[in-house]
Amino acid sequence: MSRRSFLKLGWAAFLGFLASSAGATLKFIFPNVLYEPPETFKAGRPEDYAIGVSLRWAKEQRVWMVRDEHGIYAMWARCTHLGCTPNWFQAENRFRCPCHGSNFSTVGDVIAGPAPRPLYRCGIQRLPSGELLVDKSILEGRPGLREKPQFFVAV
Repeated sequence: MSRRSFLKLGWAAFLGFLASSAGATLKFIFPNVLYEPPETFKAGRPEDYAIGVSLRWAKEQRVWMVRDEHGIYAMWARCTHLGCTPNWFQAENRFRCPCHGSNFSTVGDVIAGPAPRPLYRCGIQRLPSGELLVDKSILEGRPGLREKPQFFVAV
């Protein structure tokens, strides 16, 4: 290898290093964007939901709408153990986490498994138009507080 070709190879390697450094700097300047659903969404009217657990918003918003004889509430479909998405089992009348076996009742209380806390309820309110507005940025899982009007709409 001649001295001239060795210097050309060295300059090419140096320019490649500078180009890759500039590319990494540009990637750092423009952050990655997560396209997630909004924290609030309109969930329809209370009359749209039959008594029991509705899976209508489970895939799109990761929320279950639960209606009982007293009212309706929105439960966040996220296990309090490691954040997995539990599944609803109608025959057993419970939510079950597929990863580590946590079981939750329809009100969100832990029945079995390693989950340390109950499932969270999302903030919910009835708009003047009669529709339900669910806010996933407001969460509560503690019994007594989760039954307050901010997390439960009487029907």
